[in-house]
Amino acid sequence: AEYMGRLFVTCRLCSCVCIIMFGVGNGYGAGADAYNYSIGQNNYGAQNLGAAYDFNHVQQQIPPSSYMRAAAPSSMGRPLQTSYRIGTAAQAAGDGPRPMTSNRGAGFSTAAGRAAAGKDSFDPFNQAGRGPAPPLQKRSESSPEEMFKEMEKDVNRLLEASAMAKAKNDFAMALEKAKEATKKERLLCKQREQANMADQINIDLTYSVCFNLAVQYQANEMYTEALNTYSLIVKNKQYPQSGRLRVNMGNIFYQQKKYTNAIKMYRMALDQIPNTGREIRFKIMRNIGNALVRLGQFAEAIQNYENIMDGAPDFKTGFNLILCYFAIGDKEKMKKGFTRVLGIQNMGTDEEEDEEQHNHDSGAPTHTDSLKEDLKERQREAQQFIMNSAKLVAPVVEKDFETGFDWCIESLKAATYTGIASELEISKAIAFLKKKDFDRAIEVLKAFEKKDSSLMARAATNLSFLYFLENDLKNAEKYADIAVRNDRYNAKALVNKGNCLFARDELDRAKELYLEAIGVEADCVEAIFNLGLVNKKLSLFNESLQAFEKLQSIVPNNSEVMYQIAHLFDILDSPRSAAKWFNILISRTPTDPGVLTRMGNLFAKENDETQAFHYHLESYRYYPVNMEAISWLGVWYVKSELYEKAIQFFERASQIQPQEVKWQLMVASCYRRMGSYQQAFKLYEDINKNHPDNIECLRYMVTICKELGLKYEAYATQLKKLERQQEAKQQPRYANMTQQVMAEADEGRGGMTSHSPIGNGPTSASPALSMGNMRATPTNGYNNNEKFFDDDDMRRSPSVTDATPIAVPQKPQRKLVQKQQNDDEDWGEEELGDDLLPL
Repeated sequence: AEYMGRLFVTCRLCSCVCIIMFGVGNGYGAGADAYNYSIGQNNYGAQNLGAAYDFNHVQQQIPPSSYMRAAAPSSMGRPLQTSYRIGTAAQAAGDGPRPMTSNRGAGFSTAAGRAAAGKDSFDPFNQAGRGPAPPLQKRSESSPEEMFKEMEKDVNRLLEASAMAKAKNDFAMALEKAKEATKKERLLCKQREQANMADQINIDLTYSVCFNLAVQYQANEMYTEALNTYSLIVKNKQYPQSGRLRVNMGNIFYQQKKYTNAIKMYRMALDQIPNTGREIRFKIMRNIGNALVRLGQFAEAIQNYENIMDGAPDFKTGFNLILCYFAIGDKEKMKKGFTRVLGIQNMGTDEEEDEEQHNHDSGAPTHTDSLKEDLKERQREAQQFIMNSAKLVAPVVEKDFETGFDWCIESLKAATYTGIASELEISKAIAFLKKKDFDRAIEVLKAFEKKDSSLMARAATNLSFLYFLENDLKNAEKYADIAVRNDRYNAKALVNKGNCLFARDELDRAKELYLEAIGVEADCVEAIFNLGLVNKKLSLFNESLQAFEKLQSIVPNNSEVMYQIAHLFDILDSPRSAAKWFNILISRTPTDPGVLTRMGNLFAKENDETQAFHYHLESYRYYPVNMEAISWLGVWYVKSELYEKAIQFFERASQIQPQEVKWQLMVASCYRRMGSYQQAFKLYEDINKNHPDNIECLRYMVTICKELGLKYEAYATQLKKLERQQEAKQQPRYANMTQQVMAEADEGRGGMTSHSPIGNGPTSASPALSMGNMRATPTNGYNNNEKFFDDDDMRRSPSVTDATPIAVPQKPQRKLVQKQQNDDEDWGEEELGDDLLPL
């Protein structure tokens, strides 16, 4: 009597199993006699239910169905009784446990009964003999639906592969996958139409395929194909939101510099965006403003930018607005725009910055995530826009740039941008440097000595560089030491320190500092370049070449690096590699006359006179006052016996260096070799008039007068006088000459013997003329009727006039004149000396 149970009964009409809950009646702990079946004022009534069925005889008879009962009165309108509860069947005291036999109709039985019937488990529906259910029938793989689904999966896989390839910047592969996906999608649509399943065509898949193809065309700069694909999507009525793709079409026109078409597309896309999409609308308006700026329509661009700043201000739009104000020269609006930029709320909170600073100071590890890194990147971008805006407006917003910088600095400090204000002060110092006001620049930079150590390091670095430019190595090294002391990992400060040591020829210590700077900052181009230079000066050419080759991988288009590599290959006697790098350099700087001249010298070394002439002529064409090219070309024309052409170059050289007499002597020599003796003699007279102390000119005048039968006594007397004067000046220098050398000088060779090794080295005017077949062969003497000497050669070769007697015997003179006549016929076959004339 003191438990809860369930009573299962079976309905005779439908054979369904019903469960009746039974439990305690009036309360727990009461005896069996205290329980009676009572549900209070229910719908059926306790008296009618007790008369219709007696639970004491449930074991003897089957419960009657409801159709034997009297109709239960309706409960509509009766008040709900709170004492309603489900009753239980009470067992008479002393009768023993009542067997539950009323659940047999539902299939329940005892274990003994199941064993007698041969059943091991509950089986009310007798399904044990039927066996397991047959497996589900698989759908045929050859059915059209399955085939179409597989094709859709293939298209989706190709789309994903195309997107992944684009993310890896493999645009060619991305376009290939996009084209393949397009082909398969078209084939899928065609097969569905043929199978009368056109209603199952996936228009979303078609849209994705076409859109991806257009994007890949745009990434590969195939703008015409991309525009055609976008147009197909936009014109399709099945895609109501495709009008937004006109933004992409506008971007393509913008890249093609068709700004009018771009503005048209942007405005059409803007009409498609509802007012709820404010951010997208403002971005499109910014694109329209950018295109208007490109067209020079600053008034309309300002209107677009101001609308954005009123609705959703951002730093990029604010900077563009200031740029437009700068273009129209409105100083007041520039100030107003700069103030509005400073008023934009920056991303991030002060609490986060304080926490990071505390962790940095305490040495605690900082936890970074992608969101925080993105936030920092946006903050850096915002600070960069503010800094660029300040640098733009500071020099022009006031009457002088210094007042403008001061106003911007005060505005930044008022807006709590103290770091940017300090950087602007450094920019102010650099502005003073550009105006050559070094004292004010130094004054501004020295003001950082009492500020933050990081700012002090930057200011000291600039001061060191400034003093180095002024060749004040003491102060340059002083501030370089200050910068290094405040920040040992400042690569630029280490480079400045190394430069000071390099200037004092402490090459080994300079090299150590350059290496340390590279260790701090591996891509510090200044340190790598200077390391190459110091190795080159230490004659460590291979190490220098390694440094410059590494630098060339970092800055591949730097002309100075290419020149150093080519020069080092030339030093290492690798002309092919040198020519290769000079060719690369010429492709970058095709009008550099120095590089063209070096290239010509390389070909002259290789005895390729055609290429050498080409490059020297190109150098002369770009720089007509290049003395090296002029002298080389003049000699080349002399060797080719094209004296008229040679005269043009020598005359140009005499115009460039009017005080250099050798060029005029060369012009006169060319006229003499052409047989124009009168013209040559006239030039010699002009030279003698302007340079009366020139011995070579008098010698040639004496020779020509003898050949033409003119009076030459006056010139000969003047020549003897000058030779005696020159001998008197040089005689103390050769007082200790050996007797053998004096004997050779006295023997003759016409009394004009010379022991000068003419042609052993390049002259100062043309250092590259000694290369290749332009190099003169050494000689032990000269004939005074055959050769000309310039002043440089005479100063360089003290033995030119070391013959003591300055006499000109008559017989040797006749022989010399005869030899001169023979030499005039074969002059083009002789070797040339460094004085650019035949030996």
